[in-house]
Amino acid sequence: MKNSQQILRFIIIGTLNAFITALVVWLMMDVLHFNYIASNIAGYIAALLNNFFWSKFWIFQSGKGHYLPQALFFLLAFICAYGSQFIFLLWMVELLDWNEYISQFIGLFIYGFVNFLMNKKITFHSKKQSSINCE
Repeated sequence: MKNSQQILRFIIIGTLNAFITALVVWLMMDVLHFNYIASNIAGYIAALLNNFFWSKFWIFQSGKGHYLPQALFFLLAFICAYGSQFIFLLWMVELLDWNEYISQFIGLFIYGFVNFLMNKKITFHSKKQSSINCE
């Protein structure tokens, strides 16, 4: 699949995940009165579950099988992407004193960038594709 098609699909699902994350964060912060850190963690976990399905079957089309290794690599990619955005979130809110909602929004882009690269290059990278590209 061409990179531009994968990127477009990733943007579509990323937008859906951003809405899921934002909804959970808003519900937890405004309705349930949790702090921004707990809200952030819950929002990203909710989007993670949605994201694995769409990444496996639609964005990267890795098909059937390989669930366990892909799930583990997907979780590793999530941890790296989430960790990156969480560090930036803390930096923006605690050190720069930026608005918590704006900082959550900016964090979505940091997360998306790291997540796409790791899943494309590691989680859903097939040996068959790399051998075709090298020949």
